[in-house]
Amino acid sequence: MDTITLCSSIQVIEDDKAKSTEPFTTGVRGQAPPLVTTNFQVKDQGNASPRFVRCTAYNMPCTADMAKQSQVPLAAVIKPLATLPQDESPPYLVDHGEGGPIRCNRCKAYMCPYMQFIEGGRRFQCGFCSCVTEVPPHYFQHLDHTGKRVDCYDRPELSLGSYEFLATVDYCKNNKLPQPPAFIFLIDVSYNAVKSGMVNIVCQELKTLLDYLPRENPEMDSMVRVGFVTYNKVLHFYNVKASLAQPQMLVVSDVSDMFVPLLDGFLVNVNESRLVIESLLDQIPEMFADTRETETVFGPVIQAGLEALKAADCAGKLFVFHTSLPIAEAPGKLKNREDKKLIGTDKEKSLFQPQVGFYNTLAKECVAQGCCVDLFLFPNQYVDVATLGVVPVSTGGSVYKYTYFQAQTDKERFLNDLRRDVQKLVGFDAVMRVRTSTGIRATDFFGSFFMSNTTDVELAGLDCDKAITVEFKHDDKLSEETGALMQCAVLYTSCSGQRRLRVHNMAVNCCSQLADLYRNCETDTIINFFSKYAFRGILSNPTKAVRDTLVNQCAQILACYRKNCASPSSAGQLILPECMKLLPVYLNCVLKSDVLLPGADVSLDDRAYLRQLISCMDVAESHVFFYPRLLPLTKLESGSLPVAVRDSEERLSKGGVYILETGLHLFLWVGASVQQELLLNIFGTPSFSQIDPNMTSLPVLDNPFSERLREIIDSFRAQRSRYMKLMVVKQEDRTELIFRHFLVEDKSASGGASYVDFLCHMHKEIRQLLS
Repeated sequence: MDTITLCSSIQVIEDDKAKSTEPFTTGVRGQAPPLVTTNFQVKDQGNASPRFVRCTAYNMPCTADMAKQSQVPLAAVIKPLATLPQDESPPYLVDHGEGGPIRCNRCKAYMCPYMQFIEGGRRFQCGFCSCVTEVPPHYFQHLDHTGKRVDCYDRPELSLGSYEFLATVDYCKNNKLPQPPAFIFLIDVSYNAVKSGMVNIVCQELKTLLDYLPRENPEMDSMVRVGFVTYNKVLHFYNVKASLAQPQMLVVSDVSDMFVPLLDGFLVNVNESRLVIESLLDQIPEMFADTRETETVFGPVIQAGLEALKAADCAGKLFVFHTSLPIAEAPGKLKNREDKKLIGTDKEKSLFQPQVGFYNTLAKECVAQGCCVDLFLFPNQYVDVATLGVVPVSTGGSVYKYTYFQAQTDKERFLNDLRRDVQKLVGFDAVMRVRTSTGIRATDFFGSFFMSNTTDVELAGLDCDKAITVEFKHDDKLSEETGALMQCAVLYTSCSGQRRLRVHNMAVNCCSQLADLYRNCETDTIINFFSKYAFRGILSNPTKAVRDTLVNQCAQILACYRKNCASPSSAGQLILPECMKLLPVYLNCVLKSDVLLPGADVSLDDRAYLRQLISCMDVAESHVFFYPRLLPLTKLESGSLPVAVRDSEERLSKGGVYILETGLHLFLWVGASVQQELLLNIFGTPSFSQIDPNMTSLPVLDNPFSERLREIIDSFRAQRSRYMKLMVVKQEDRTELIFRHFLVEDKSASGGASYVDFLCHMHKEIRQLLS
C-alpha cells in the first residue's frame, strides 16, 4: 500500500521562523540562510547577504557527473541593488583613488575576502584563478602571524561580502565621466487615454512627483533633468526653458524619420523651470480634452526619447503612458494577432514572440545609450504585450498594466506604482559580470537585460527590485577543501552621475556525496529558477512539452535522492529530502500558473505580462506569487501576524474572514455567517448583505481590530514592489471565482491538478524512474 503524506508549507514556514532567532551571519561558507518567509537580520561577515544573493544549492557537487545525476539546478538569484531593512547598513563605498580598484591581473576579479596575501603582503594570490599579482605600493600592508593583513577589518573589500568601489574614468564610456541621467515622460493623448482620465491623473501627479526624483543625498536637490512629450499618431515636444513665460509645443508629424525638434529647453532642471512645467501640466489635459484621434504610434515614441538622450549625451529613463495597439502608419506598427484557436497548439509559442523585428533593433540602440524604458499600459483590448514589452524587458525596465483602467477604482494603484517607480534607487548604463572559481562557470542568464556576448549582462537601467538569475555548469572538478566561489560585479552610473562598481561575493561548499547536496538546497530558489526556465521555454516549445519537462526533472531530482540517500525502508513510500519537502506542492503551482495552463478567461496579454514580470522576480516575490499567503483574521494581536493557513477551500470557515496576498493582488474573503461584531469592527455595518463588494479600501474605524487590519494591509503593500489593490470577496459572490483561482492546493478550473493528485502523479513518475 502506498502512503502519501501531504507536507504542509505552513508547517515548514513556521518551523523555520521558530529556529531563526539569532541574526544570520554570512561568515560560514555553505550555510543556507533562513527562508524568505522568515524575518531575520543579516550580519555581513564575508559573503553577500541573502538579500543580494540566494543559491539553489549551498553545497555544490564536485563533478559534472554528480550534478547531472541529481538534476538539481545550480543557480544563483542575484539582486544587486536590493533595498536593505533599516537596521542593516548599505554597502560601504571604497575609494582607491586614481588607480581604481585593485584586481587580479589575469581574470580581473576584484579585491575581496577570497584573495590570499603572500610574500609578507607584497603580492596576492587570486581565489578565482590562482594567478599571483603584485600589490601596488599605496595598497601595501603587513601581515599578522596568521597571514592576514593587519588592516583586514578596516577595509570592507577584505572583510565583507558586499561593498562598492568608486570607479575611475577608465570605467566610463569614451573615457569621460558621465552626465547625470534624465527622465522623459511620454504621454499618450489619444481619445481613450483622455476619456479614461489617465492623462489628467498623470499630469496632476507629475506636478508633485517632480519633487521626489531620486537623489544620493536626501538634503540635496536631485540632479536628474526632465522632459515632456505627448503623442497620438504624431508627436508633440515641449520647450519648458526657465526663461519662457509659457511652454512651447513643437509638432513632429513625420513619424517615419524621428528627430527631436529642439535641444535647448527640452531637458531641464525641475527647480529652475518649475513654473513653466506646472503651466504645461495644467494645459495638456485641456488641449486634448475634445480629441477625436483614436490611433496611436509606439515605436517613434521610444525613438524620440532615445534621440533626446543621445543629443544630451546622457543616460536616462523613459516613462511611457500608453493605451492601445499601435496601428497608425509608422515604424513598429502592429496588427491584432490574438487568436484563441492557436492556444494549446504548436503555433502558440509564436504569440509570445514579438511580431516584428523592429523592437529588438530599437532595444539594442537603447541599451547602447543607457536608455531604460518603463511602460505603463492602460489597455481596453489586446495591445500585444509580447511585442510592446520587448524594449522595457531588454533595457532593464518594467511593464505595468492596468486593464480597463477606471479613474475611481484604479487611480490609487496606478499612482502608488508610479510614485515608487519614479523615486526608487536606480543605476544606469550598467554592465554585470559574474566570475567564478576554476571548475564552474556562469552559462545562462535570466531577467530583464540585453546580452551582446556570452559574459556581459548589459542593463540600460538596473533598479532595486530587479533580480538576475545565473545558472552555473561544471567545466572541471571542484574540490571539497576550496569550495566554489563566485563574484558578481556591477558597473553602473548612480542617479547623481557617479560611476560605481558594486561587488557581491559568495562562497559555497562542494561535496562528493549526494546526501550533502540534498541537505543544503533551497526549494524556494529552485522554484524561482524552474519558473524562469519554463517561462522562457514557451518561446520555443509547446506549453505542454515545457510542463512535461518540469515534471520530469523534478521526478529525477527526487528519484535520485530516493535511490542514493534515503534509508531502504518500505519501497511504497514517497520519501522527500528534508529541504525539498515542498518541491512538489510549489512545482504544481508553477505548472498550473496562467502562463503554462491558462483558464479560458486569461488573455494572451496577461500571460505575456506575467511571463515578463516573473523573469526578473527575486525569491521572496516568486514565493508569494506561486504560493499566496492566506491569513485568518478572527483574532488580531498587535505586533504579530496570525499564522497562515494552507491555500485550500477546505481551510475556509463560513464564520471567518481571511486575507489573501499574492504580491500582485490582495483579497479580503468574508464568510457568509460571520459574527456581527466582526462585521462592525471591519466594515462598520452589522449585516453581511450590506458589505459593498466594490470597495477598494476599508473604512477607517476607531477600534483596535480595524486599526490592526489596516496596519497589516499597509505592511503587506510596503513589502512588495507593486501596489496591491484590495478586492473584497463575499462568500458565494461571483468574484469568488477569481479568489478561488489562488487557492493553489485545489484542483484548478483550467484543469490543473490538486496537491493530492499531483503528489500521487509524482510518486508514480519516481517509481517508474526507479524501476
